[in-house]
Amino acid sequence: MNRTKKFLVAYYSHSGNTRTIAKLIQNFTNSGLFEILPKQPYPEDYNKCVEQAKREINSGYKPELQNNIPNLETYKIIFIGSPNWWSTIAPPVVTFLSGCDFSGKIVIPFCTHGGGGQGHCLTDVEKLTPKSVHSEGVAFSGNRVHSAQPEIEKWLQNIKY
Repeated sequence: MNRTKKFLVAYYSHSGNTRTIAKLIQNFTNSGLFEILPKQPYPEDYNKCVEQAKREINSGYKPELQNNIPNLETYKIIFIGSPNWWSTIAPPVVTFLSGCDFSGKIVIPFCTHGGGGQGHCLTDVEKLTPKSVHSEGVAFSGNRVHSAQPEIEKWLQNIKY
């Protein structure tokens, strides 16, 4: 079986930290890789981005995406990555999860953070994918993503992937 058709890492990354983790997971699992991209990018300025994210999260706003995942049905195990924004997943990830059918798939969440831990990021992914099977997710500190390889490897071994 071709594992690239079985495993997928789908993620949104603003600063690059979640992208770094996603690519490490991809390397360990020989997964496909899909970057969730909002149609309107978030501001580069940290404070402006934080304020926009806070407004969107508080209002339940789901930004339009510039891309859709082709052939989601070919994947069985899907890693979902997001930065922790205000203790939850980024709005583009909410849009992605809300717009796809994850029925019968194994969903494995991960997030990156700047000190806030996982917040309720991992449980929010589970709430948005209620018809899937969930495996233990993990949170990575943003200031340690470039040395996270051993932690990722241990986590994947623990969850048997």
